[in-house]
This record gives sequence, C-alpha cells and structure tokens, in this order.
Amino acid sequence: MDQDFSHQNLCGRSFQGQNLAGADFSQANIRSANFANAILAGANFSQATAGQRYTWVIGLTFGSLTLAAFAAFILAYAGGLVGVVLFWQQKYEFLLAGIIFLIVLAVFALITVRQGLGSALGGFIVTIVAITALVVAAAGRDPAVAAILQSLSISVAIAGTVLEALALSTVWATIGLPAVFVSITVALVAAVPGLLVAAELEKSKGNSGLLVLSVGGAITLMLLSLSLYIAWRVSLGDPKYPLLRGLSTFFSSMGGTSFHGANLSESTFNRATLKSADFRKALLKRTSWFQVSKLEQARIQGTYLVNSQVRHLVTTRDGREKNYDRLDLRGLNLKDADLQDASFIGADLNEATLESADLSGAKLVQTQLYKTNLTGACLTGAYIQDWGISTDTKLEAVKCDYIYMQLPTRDDPDPYRKPDDRNETFKEGDFTEFITPIIKTLDLYRAQNLDLRRYASTFKTLDLFHYEGLDPAAASVAFGQLSEEYPEAELEVVALEGRGNEKVRLQAVVAGNVNRSELSAKYFAKYEQIQSLPYGDLQTLMAGVVEKDERIHNLEKLLESALQQPKFYVETYQNQGEFIMTQSKGNVNISGVQGNVSGVAAAGENQTMIGVAMGAISGSVTNTINQLPASSNLDHPGIKELLAQLQAAIEAETNLPDEDKVEALEQVKTLAEAGQKPEDGMLQKAAKTAMKILKGTVASLPDAAKLAEASVKLLPIISGLLLLV
Repeated sequence: MDQDFSHQNLCGRSFQGQNLAGADFSQANIRSANFANAILAGANFSQATAGQRYTWVIGLTFGSLTLAAFAAFILAYAGGLVGVVLFWQQKYEFLLAGIIFLIVLAVFALITVRQGLGSALGGFIVTIVAITALVVAAAGRDPAVAAILQSLSISVAIAGTVLEALALSTVWATIGLPAVFVSITVALVAAVPGLLVAAELEKSKGNSGLLVLSVGGAITLMLLSLSLYIAWRVSLGDPKYPLLRGLSTFFSSMGGTSFHGANLSESTFNRATLKSADFRKALLKRTSWFQVSKLEQARIQGTYLVNSQVRHLVTTRDGREKNYDRLDLRGLNLKDADLQDASFIGADLNEATLESADLSGAKLVQTQLYKTNLTGACLTGAYIQDWGISTDTKLEAVKCDYIYMQLPTRDDPDPYRKPDDRNETFKEGDFTEFITPIIKTLDLYRAQNLDLRRYASTFKTLDLFHYEGLDPAAASVAFGQLSEEYPEAELEVVALEGRGNEKVRLQAVVAGNVNRSELSAKYFAKYEQIQSLPYGDLQTLMAGVVEKDERIHNLEKLLESALQQPKFYVETYQNQGEFIMTQSKGNVNISGVQGNVSGVAAAGENQTMIGVAMGAISGSVTNTINQLPASSNLDHPGIKELLAQLQAAIEAETNLPDEDKVEALEQVKTLAEAGQKPEDGMLQKAAKTAMKILKGTVASLPDAAKLAEASVKLLPIISGLLLLV
C-alpha cells in the first residue's frame, strides 16, 4: 500500500482503523479526514492542515450567529424589564428592589471576571433566592409578584449572557477574531428589538419608554461586554471557564479531523495547523508538536496537552529557566529543546525524548528518567541528586563538562561537583564512564527494595581520573598520604576502572562534608611529587608505607591489574557498611571483599575461582545441594529443588561467560550451605552476599535471557525460604 500522501488533498477521506505506520502526510489537506483508531506510529504530518470542510464551517458560523442574535435579544429584553420594574409607578419599594438587583448584577460580573463563571452562577442563585424571599416577606401581594418577575428577568439576562459567550467563543474557535466582530454586530442589532419590546410595556402604562431604553441599553452593553470578555478568556484556555471551553471546543470541532483513539507514537506534527482536530484517547508518546498552530482549539481532553504549560513547552521547546516541578511530562518529545536552568524537581520524564536538549544547569533532582533518551544532551552543571535512571536510560554522547550530585543547602553549601577539582572538567567519555556504575548501583538497590534516597544522601565519592598512563606505586602512596592527612574524610577505595594506559579511574567514598575539590587537588599534587622521585627512593617510601598499612600494597596490585586489563571494571554496592563487588556486562569480574581494600583482587588473580574446571564446580554444587532435605510436597518445591533449578539455569545460560558461570555457581553453593545450617549467623551473612552477587550477575543479562526469567521467579522464593528478606 502506498504510504506517501504528501501534498495531497485528503479532505473528508476515511482512514479509520488502517495501519499507516510511517506514512507521509506532510503538507497534506486533512480537513475532516477520519483517522480514528488508526495506527500512525512514526507518521509525518508536518505542515499538514487539519480542521473542517468549508460546509461545516459555514454551518457552524450560521448557527453561532443565530445563537448570538437570540441571546442578545433575550438579555436586552431582560435588561429592559429591569428598567420597567425599577420605575414601576415610581414607588420607593420597587426603586429599592431595582437598585439591589443592579448591585447583584454588578457583583455577578465582578465574580465572573475574577473567579470564573461557575463561582458567579453559584453565588448568583443563592443571592437571588435570598433577596426574593426578603422582598416577598416585606411587601404585599403586588410588590411580591413584581419582585418574582424581576428575579426571573435577571435570571434570563444571565442566561442570555452565558449563551452569548458560548456563541462568541464558538465562532472565535471556528473562524477566528474577525468573525467575532461580525457576531457582536449581529448581537447589537438583535438587542434593539428586545429593548423596544420592553419599552412598549412601559408605554402601555402611559409612561415614556425613554428611561427603560436607557437603563436596558446600559445593562445590555454591560452584559455583551462581559460575554465578549468570557469568550476571549475561553479562547486563551483560561481554566476558570472549563464548561464553556469544553462546549465551544465540542461545537467548533464538529466535523473536524479525527485522531480519536489513534496510535500517534513518535509521529511528527511540526508546523502543522491542528484547529478542530480530535486527539482524545490517542496515544501521543514522543509525538513532536514543534511550532504547531491552533492546538488550543483542538479536542485534547484527557491528554498531556490539556496543561497549557506543557502545551507551550512541546510546541516551542523553550523551557529556559521555567519551573516544571512535579509535573507529569511522561513521553514528551523535547528533542533539541532549550531547557537551560529549568527545574524538573520530582517531575516524571519517563520515556521522554530529550535528545540533543540543552539541560545545562537544570535541576533534575528526583526526576524520573527511565527509558528516557538523553542522547547528545548537554548536562553541564545539571543537578542530578536522586534522579531516577537505569540501564534503559540512553546516555550516549552526552555533553558534560561537570555535574552536581546534590543541590546546595544551607547546611551543605557544596553541591558535590564532579570532577571534584573545580579547576578540572570531564574529558570526552568521562561522564558516561562516571555515571555507568551509578546506574548499575541503582538497579541493584531497586532489585533489593532498598531506599535509594537514603544512600544518595550519605554515599559521597571522590573520583580520581588518570590519563595517559599511571604509576601504581606513586598513586597508592599518594592515596595513603592523603588518607593520613585527612582522617576525617575516612577515605575508602571502593571502585576501579581501567583502560590500560588510556585511562584509569580510582573511586573512594568520602565521609562528612570534606572539600572534595581540595582532596582531588592535593592527591594529584602528591602523586606528581612522588612520581618524580628516583626509583630507589620510591621503593623505599613504598616499603615504609606498606609496613604501616597493608592496604596500600593491595591498592598497588589493583592499579597494576587495571593497567594490564583492556577493560577492568569494579562496581560497588553499599549495604549497612558492607561493600559488595560485582560485575557489569562486558567487563572483568571482581569478587571477594574483606575490609576496605585488602582482599579485593582482579578476576585473573582470584584463586578460588579461576582455574577451577566447570565440571568440578558443578559437581561440588550438586553434592552440596543434595545434602539438603527434599520437599515432602511435590506441588511445592523446597530449597533443594529450587537451588537445583537455579543451578541448571546458570549452566544452560548461553549469554553468560564460563568464568561468570563459575562465579554464579559458587554463590549457589553458598546458598545451599546456608540452607543446611540456618542458625549459623556467618553463613546467613554469606548467603545475603551471595544473593546480591547473583542479582548483579543477572542484571547484566538481556531481559529475554532464560536465566534472567528464571531468576525473577526463583530468587525471591529462595530468599524467603532462607529468611534473607
């Protein structure tokens, strides 16, 4: 089927329910076209013209003018009746009643302008009932009848005002402002007979109708002006007039272009005219609305476009210095948007497109960005405290010179800048490599149902980047000296990333509010000074430092491994003071943590894992599992059967390298040992660690991997049976 409809006249055509994904409707005439329930994902409607056929426009205009004339006639007649009663036989009681009713009318207009039509109508009804009751109670039979008639006349005047506003707003939405002036002219002409009829009533009593014409004319002009004001506010989308806006949009959209219930995901409407289009119940995920016109005159109820602030953002893509805190911005298309210094605190930007957007200085605190596309976006100077990102957040080619991990507060004026040294900026690729372990950490925390905000507020790191080579001995000694000089920082190495001589990143946690910029500068100053020492002096210095602190020697070993491995990656996860080293997909596995740095070894140096044949470890795990008691209920497998299923899933997983299978099987063995002795506290702690490492291993697999699917079912049940939750 031909998918190219560009530049064509499709007025009145029906595409209802058709699959038109990716079709091109650019610059097409789609007035009165029916796309209801169609699949239009990725379709291009750039510069297309939506709306109604001219026959519909003419019919709606005629109907609106007729309504405007009728409304003007009745409100003018009602205004004239007010004048009749006001001068009824020139009696004091009627004069007072008339003045009171004029005051009520003025208050009605004031409330309508300030609080909206709904509040005014509610207050008007209560006031009319109260005043009528008072007049009836205070007067005789004839004045009471006159008061009731006066109340009815004002009620009719108000009804005429509302109808006039509806007529004006409908014709405004259908044709535009020029037609409104025509409608006002028609209304003024129609008001004259209404006034004359009321004046004839006064003449029938033998009095001149001049006063009635004067009072009625003034009331008519006031109410017509009020109707025009309401129509103007409705055209601007003022939320104080929801009923009239809904009715005028309904009438002005009759016969218009229908996208009702259509799938418009990732479709493009750039610079299109969308007057009288129906987008109710349509799927509008990542739909592009850049520079569209007359979107406010479309039927957009139930979509994110109802919010005028959101509508302005997606159509202009200009959110510089604007506040979008806690708004639902899910699925918006903000490609290339200017969002510099904008605030998105607590906002939902899940599944949105922020590709190449300028987010420099933006507040992304607690912002949800799951499945969000940030490819090529600028994040320089952005605040990312507690932001919600994951492995499906696209961060490729992000431009970032520096980032702030927290918002500054009175108690903590340092907003936790990265790089730590304020005189430095991220080099190409640094930001992505810096943020990757954070993403993995958040994923693991989420899998363990841990409070991410608690960790984000306490877990602060010092990130030290070495480029074009590194001297492991000098780096380890410099770090040791820095720890001694700043004991209040309680520095602990928790992660390393190596790219051979290209780049090595050393990460340490920092306690308290120590100035990390100062720590970074001091470290590199010490490193340069130590590196410049003669080899013999450096070895002597190293020996003396190691004698005092064995951790420095272990750190040197780690750095040497980082230089030797083309990809050496360590991720750390903190749980109640315990650091668990796990792996990230495609990187070298790190295991075994005993204390701060000691015991951390590269996978190639871990003698408990590497070199053990797969068959041997599998047999060892099987023997350990077989020592567990079997379940007495075949319909409800116990810990023995569940661990056996997990072992089989690990061994059969094709996406898992052999060394990772060995690692995972060791954790299964640990779980089996804990199952044999549930009262042993040490085994229970080891089982918790094993469970975390297994979850980290599974997190590196594709979602469709069989082991990933099996783990979703097995791990929670195993945790429950072992009382690890």
